[in-house]
Amino acid sequence: MFDASAFWLASPGSGEIRTEQVPDPGSDEVMVRTLHSGVSRGTETLVFQGRVPENQWATMRAPFQAGDFPAPVKYGYLNVGVVEAGPAHLLGRTVFCLFPHQTRYVVPAASVTVVPDGVPAARAVLTGTVETAVNAIWDAAPQLGDRISVVGGGMVGSSVAAVLAGYPGADVQLVDADPARRAVADALGVDFALPEHAREERDLVIHASASPAGLSRSLELLRTEGTVVELSWYGDREVPLRLGEGFHSRRLTIRSSQVGGIAPQRGRSYAERLGLALRLLRDDRFDALITGRSDFAQLPELLPRLSDGSLPALCHVIDYPDGN
Repeated sequence: MFDASAFWLASPGSGEIRTEQVPDPGSDEVMVRTLHSGVSRGTETLVFQGRVPENQWATMRAPFQAGDFPAPVKYGYLNVGVVEAGPAHLLGRTVFCLFPHQTRYVVPAASVTVVPDGVPAARAVLTGTVETAVNAIWDAAPQLGDRISVVGGGMVGSSVAAVLAGYPGADVQLVDADPARRAVADALGVDFALPEHAREERDLVIHASASPAGLSRSLELLRTEGTVVELSWYGDREVPLRLGEGFHSRRLTIRSSQVGGIAPQRGRSYAERLGLALRLLRDDRFDALITGRSDFAQLPELLPRLSDGSLPALCHVIDYPDGN
């Protein structure tokens, strides 16, 4: 056994650093020293606020979560570290794992994915979010030359826009109520608009603003027979939506997309999807999604600020400088 430090949600709205006892790795396991982890302002801040509905507690469990919702719980899924013990082919390799915020940990060797050359370790914390974007685009199935809007320029929406920026012939516009998101759109190489100025008659809208107003506006932007792919997760909030007026006469579609499932017709495994996300991260445009960095010890003070929006962020990277 050895000691590590981990961030726990002690009660909704309050976190703390705890000492963990971690077993030595077995023959088919790896011990990873964390270099960086990432905080997504979407799901993770809803967890921090204690807003996971009880009927979703089982569905929303992270792969290596400890404890139970609403708290105390150790939650997170964007972790990049270096393998210090394990199979020879992994020793010394930088890896991504769906593990919470913890200085060292032991997991099955099959649970880590080697970060490819050309992807900096700090950028690799985006892997889980880019994987969500890949899944959304698979579900949306855009066509050559499509007019596509991404409504919501947060971490997930911006990741979707970054992947779609290279889609052949596509007209891609990122839509957000915050004018500051224009700088992100510029860095990603896509157009930007405030909701009231967004282009209409769109073939496809991918919604990721996690707001009822954003979903309503997404429907308004569609052409007849157009589709909204809903990526937002609203936690325990009810979402009012006007499905009268032209919703039926224009034959609009709303379909959900969630990273927990891959459409069978894709014929891809979770490992293949994760590997694709990592390869996409060779593109340095994704650095625009990293909007802040803090040390691991600051997490108890950081999460409340990210959660209430007083610290604006897309992805906030947590650094583990000493590896203790």
